[in-house]
Amino acid sequence: MAEKDIAEKTLEEYNDVFADIANVILFGGEQVIKEDELEDAAPYSMYKIDDKLHEQERDCAKYWKKQKIRIALCGFENQTVQDRKMPLRVIGYDGAAYRAELTDDTQNELYPVITLVLYFGETHWTAPKHLTDCFTTDKRLKPFVSDYKINVVEVAFLTEETISQFKSDFRIIADFFRQSRLGKYKPPQDDIHHADEVFKLMSVLTGDKRFDETYNEVKVRYNGIEGGKEMCKIIDDFIAEGMEKGMEKGAYNAKVETAQNLRRMGMSSEQIALATGLPENEINNIK
Repeated sequence: MAEKDIAEKTLEEYNDVFADIANVILFGGEQVIKEDELEDAAPYSMYKIDDKLHEQERDCAKYWKKQKIRIALCGFENQTVQDRKMPLRVIGYDGAAYRAELTDDTQNELYPVITLVLYFGETHWTAPKHLTDCFTTDKRLKPFVSDYKINVVEVAFLTEETISQFKSDFRIIADFFRQSRLGKYKPPQDDIHHADEVFKLMSVLTGDKRFDETYNEVKVRYNGIEGGKEMCKIIDDFIAEGMEKGMEKGAYNAKVETAQNLRRMGMSSEQIALATGLPENEINNIK
């Protein structure tokens, strides 16, 4: 997970990418936040347990400022898997940021803290989105428990219209995950501005190191080309090939899962083979 965090963080820390994500998700694509209005925020905060200081780290956070006035603190948390304790994690990050505001004498006005959970999974987020959903307790206590909602962005389920609003390289990432979920892939024709970070991210999120390897080979072959349409066209075929193999793997896994369910229902290997198209010798090895 650490490797994935590093790759995601590297791409999102570019101001053009960070502003782009925030503008699409928060403002429906309207260009409200400008790149030069963003300032890096310290991702670390401290908390005390048993008289010992511990450190917690956001994935990516920036201040949105007008002149010297802070308008908001925006943070991104990247998830490739669901986390039932995510509301507790987010309230920890946000609470630490509000605590910092409380002790900051340089700011005359308080400002909101906004956290977006960017979820890259291919299934809908079913883990709790509200703090109160994390607890199993006496229902009579619920009216007295302050709730806290997290903002989960299901990247693979964004619509084509929403994805078209992205102006940065994140558009390529979002389109990749959407098409991967749908089982088809048409390579993009967009310029790639941060090619190295984009393909490192694809490599770690898909587990296919060939993305990174092929990018490096192309970079050497074309004398250090960093991005643009030419880079995009060169690697189109490779991405399509990788996606096709990934989809084939996904289709096979789906057949195995179906076979497992049919086995639980008591069907014979011959019947399961007819239903799924899998060889009987493979079905016999399925538990």
